[in-house]
Amino acid sequence: MTHALTFDPTSLEPEAGAPAPDRLISGAPKFRTWNFEETEGGIYAGIWEATPGKWRIVYDEWEYFHILSGISIVTEDGGAETHLKAGDSMILRPGFKGTWEVIETTRKDYVIRV
Repeated sequence: MTHALTFDPTSLEPEAGAPAPDRLISGAPKFRTWNFEETEGGIYAGIWEATPGKWRIVYDEWEYFHILSGISIVTEDGGAETHLKAGDSMILRPGFKGTWEVIETTRKDYVIRV
């Protein structure tokens, strides 16, 4: 076993997904997720991509992400919009509730701690 891991989306097939129907606000967004790391301790790391649309998000987990491409807007309930583009990073903490809106297909890498 190696102790280093690269994020190479050509090395595995992505998982397909979409927002739960009861969370969808607009559009018909589709997700692709390349989950490269999943540990017993509840750590996940990989690449996620979404096509345009808007949906509600609720976080029970902690997530750090870095936008690789695209444009999105994350808005916390009762808070200001955060416009995200390639090069931007963000942390969403447990208890975050709001919306994610993809303006241009967005790809991010992420690390999640459950």
